[in-house]
Amino acid sequence: MEGSLTGRLLLATPALTDANFARSVVLVLNHDDDGALGVVVNRPLDVDVAAVLPDWQPFATAPGKLFQGGPVALDSALGLVAVPGDHPDPQGVRRVFASVGLGSVGLVDLDTPPETISAELSGLRIFAGYAGWSAGQLEGEIAEGAWFVLDAEARDAFSDSPHDLWGDVLRRQGGDLALVASFPSDVSMN
Repeated sequence: MEGSLTGRLLLATPALTDANFARSVVLVLNHDDDGALGVVVNRPLDVDVAAVLPDWQPFATAPGKLFQGGPVALDSALGLVAVPGDHPDPQGVRRVFASVGLGSVGLVDLDTPPETISAELSGLRIFAGYAGWSAGQLEGEIAEGAWFVLDAEARDAFSDSPHDLWGDVLRRQGGDLALVASFPSDVSMN
């Protein structure tokens, strides 16, 4: 595989049945020769952001819940933000990728006082943990057919319907991938 997958989406194919990733949508935050790191953007937990970072709760995008970003380092928090338009990165934000006309997505330093940057953000999600791959591991999983690699839109990480995101992203691809969106979770029930 050539090129970085940073800013792209990994959608679990129906063949990926590992409980950590079945029907997951992963936003790749970094991908290089050393490996890859991303967050699962469609797994909200039944925990308000206020339970871990109360100062950030008023600024969290609905549903205002903590998301399980992946199986690695579940005791750590990672903040993902949307910056509208072509604005420069606010203080404490590092841009991950930009979408033409849709703004950019970045990581926020959660030690930054939220009130100093909240006016410059159009979305905020807090993730417990992340997904990580060692050098060559993700490329091997893609080659084995575990992941669809698709273009991300800035709004994907802040979807109003995170539970529906896997199917929504597949349907917007059209063609055969749109058909995969209706693939049953349990093929034995088909």
